[in-house]
Amino acid sequence: MDLEKLCSPGRIRILKYLLEEGQVNVTRIVRETGLHHKQVQHHIKVLEELGIVEERKYGRLRVYVANLTDPRVAALRDILRELESL
Repeated sequence: MDLEKLCSPGRIRILKYLLEEGQVNVTRIVRETGLHHKQVQHHIKVLEELGIVEERKYGRLRVYVANLTDPRVAALRDILRELESL
């Protein structure tokens, strides 16, 4: 994984939110993270390229979910939890 691509406060905020909430659409991510729509779209694209986030389509609705089958995501989740507890 290209750690430099992941190390963005916006990407971390989105990943953290996805890990907390599960499946979420872009509008909700924008509302809950306080990021701009274009920023969220860009960050999600990068997270998808890294294999950390997956897009799921339900008709016209697109939702995003953290790829929990990837061991890197489990490690990131543990790291984020540990940092939250400090």
